[in-house]
Amino acid sequence: VQLVESGGGLVHPGGSLRLSCVTSGLDFGSHFMAWLRQAPGKEREGIAIISTNGRAITYGPSVERRFTISRDNAKNAVYLQLNNLDPEDTAMYYCASRMSFDVSWRTGRGYNYWGQGTQVTVS
Repeated sequence: VQLVESGGGLVHPGGSLRLSCVTSGLDFGSHFMAWLRQAPGKEREGIAIISTNGRAITYGPSVERRFTISRDNAKNAVYLQLNNLDPEDTAMYYCASRMSFDVSWRTGRGYNYWGQGTQVTVS
């Protein structure tokens, strides 16, 4: 199983990025998919999670209304649109998969597969 993120980079405050996570070897349609991030010296933070069919989405409080998660089950991919970026959004962004939804999704626990991460720097 592989999860490969892309789309990170350096952006000015107020700018936008679109992150992609393409999976292989994963029963993609059976997994919840999430984006999490970790900044230096901070704990990993779940920022968005989407259900298997894409109809249920939950965001963390720090990004709601600025970020949008989506998925394309035909392409085995999940996306994160980041708008109105702030320097506080600077972090390594990871996609991860899990079999079910529970409150631990924001903590980084309960995931079965992770990508290697893509760096987002807002400056």
